[in-house]
Amino acid sequence: MKIDNVELKWLGHSGFLIASKDVPSKEGRNSKVIYIDPYNIKEGEKADIILITHSHYDHCSVADLNKIIKKGTKILLPADCQSKITRSEIPIQIEVFEPGMEIEFGDVKISAVSAYNIDKPFHAKEESWMGYLIKINDVLIYHAGDTDKIPEMQKLTGFKQKDKTFVALLPVGGRFTMSVEEAVEAAKLIKPSLAIPMHYGSVVGSEEDADEFVEMCKEEGIDAVKLEKS
Repeated sequence: MKIDNVELKWLGHSGFLIASKDVPSKEGRNSKVIYIDPYNIKEGEKADIILITHSHYDHCSVADLNKIIKKGTKILLPADCQSKITRSEIPIQIEVFEPGMEIEFGDVKISAVSAYNIDKPFHAKEESWMGYLIKINDVLIYHAGDTDKIPEMQKLTGFKQKDKTFVALLPVGGRFTMSVEEAVEAAKLIKPSLAIPMHYGSVVGSEEDADEFVEMCKEEGIDAVKLEKS
């Protein structure tokens, strides 16, 4: 889907491609190709930036990274992913990240935010695993990572008013992350311009979960859409 000059594609599971086309910057105009958690993807555009939320195989997949890296690709990742990624034969730039850190690439700003389980053992807060906020001009995209509804989400409330478009990518598959109902509660809390379900259809969760999330969001007055897999 197209949001202003930003193209957003769902690659399956928690994987997304964000392509900013002809973005104004201090150096003139440029474009960026950003991947988040690519897993079981096809060969595609080479990445300028890759964001990894945590080290589980369905989020930090070396086989999939090798399909999209090029010389100079920048990869942001938590510390426990670093040993996996450094095996690459292509010269890439690795930046170890943790919640609270920010970085800018031209006019693209990326911030890491907390992502963890509250009542499940799969994603401990102590691991410092992440979700991401990607700001491109007037578009802000929140990739929640593998998370429950957590208190830190309260800080996201109000972004819809500050930015032209605030898109929230929220896990709905349950078991390892939020269930559909919990994801709807998270959407009610953060109030995005648009909510999009993820983390379903392969490892966990179903198309029905995504459909139910969209329907329940709309009942709450929240715009939501399920993307087709690219």
